[in-house]
Amino acid sequence: MGFLSEDRLFPTEPTARSLARALYAQVKDAPIISPHGHTDPQWFAQNEPFEDAAKLFITPDHYVFRMLHSQGVALEDLGVPRADGGAVERDSRKIWRLFARHYRLFAATPSRMWIDHALQDLFGLDQRLSPETADAAFDAINEKLASPAFRPRALFERFKLEVLATTESALDNLAHHRRIRDSGWQGRVITTYRPDAVIDPDFDGFIGNVEAFCAHGGGAVTWESYLAAHHTRRAYFASLGATATDHGHPTANTANLAQAEAAALFDDVMTGKADPATRELFRAQMLTEMARMSVADGLVMQIHAGSQRNHSDWVLARFGRDKGYDIPQRTDYVTALRPLLQEFGRADGFHLILFTLDESSYARELAPLAGVYPCLFLGPPWWFHDSYEGMMRFRRSVTETAGFYNLAGFNDDTRAFCSIPARHDVARRVDAAYLAELIVTGRLDESEAGDLMQDLTTGLARRAYKL
Repeated sequence: MGFLSEDRLFPTEPTARSLARALYAQVKDAPIISPHGHTDPQWFAQNEPFEDAAKLFITPDHYVFRMLHSQGVALEDLGVPRADGGAVERDSRKIWRLFARHYRLFAATPSRMWIDHALQDLFGLDQRLSPETADAAFDAINEKLASPAFRPRALFERFKLEVLATTESALDNLAHHRRIRDSGWQGRVITTYRPDAVIDPDFDGFIGNVEAFCAHGGGAVTWESYLAAHHTRRAYFASLGATATDHGHPTANTANLAQAEAAALFDDVMTGKADPATRELFRAQMLTEMARMSVADGLVMQIHAGSQRNHSDWVLARFGRDKGYDIPQRTDYVTALRPLLQEFGRADGFHLILFTLDESSYARELAPLAGVYPCLFLGPPWWFHDSYEGMMRFRRSVTETAGFYNLAGFNDDTRAFCSIPARHDVARRVDAAYLAELIVTGRLDESEAGDLMQDLTTGLARRAYKL
């Protein structure tokens, strides 16, 4: 017996709960398709043991440390590395005890459910984490991590991962992916092309990044060699399994300039003196250029828009990027995407997957767009909305307009490897609960629901990501 309810996230009404249980049972043990995420390919290339519980669950996971930090816990005390190499806590047991002492802060959050799931189902703990159980849990987890059964490749197979996509910079040499390929291991770990470092003029080191990048297109720092470099790198990523690109822009703005205008714009941003409007126009033009390339090479295009990243300059300077200070903001899609969609919205074989942090756009903009443009798929609730309530709001907002088959299925978008089964389990439970609700309210036949459960679990993601 564990401490997690077998009926968690299912409806409370008896008929709907029974239906949800049956639907969930059909997919509970289905393989996991993880087509977008941020796990480290080095784990699978080297297949070395994870170091300890704190370094697995706490230090690398901004979902976890942002909550603790919001209650006054210093990031240094959680072992989060400083940009200047300054002192941080290195005693993992102390970090774990600090985490356990504040575990109550995660009550009713997705992080709590994911961690509880991992502690119970993966590590076999039968009590929830608390100050009293902290040391026993730490020791039990570390003992298992030292065993061959808990090495990255073994866990990959235990999780029934059919495919796992990581995300690498356009400048990455993909050495870890080459090592995975050359090892003969059969686990399918593929990369994803993420060119933000050479597309976003506000990215740290942008000019130097582009200068180095252009070497892949002939060496000269020109618009033509820059585009050639993208073609070359995209092909290289595809050779190591990539089926998709990903673009983390502050907005979804697109532009479709004539090539002479685009070349002049490139020259302008490469001076390092372009104003904010010009930098935004360059990002907008590059989304359209990436779509043009996707139409040509078949890579699926993802846009993750709407986050004001690194909201705190102090935290950015002290700890670097991705430290929990990324905040959702209002995002327009109807006007922003029109230049791109005018050009490529009906192009054969083009798949464009849209994500948002602006829930107000679900029914007003995203569902109507995906419900008519053949290229568009809606990604699942993302980041702050990857939760029971977030998933239910998404389903209720988009399904009546976009249907189920204009969606991209579920992806976990995580850096926390051990949370992958938990996140997919939550998605399967929510989908079972939602379909059960449709059945009892007469909006779906029970005979249809089984096939839909299979598609929501694996089929939609395979199709959208061309897997």
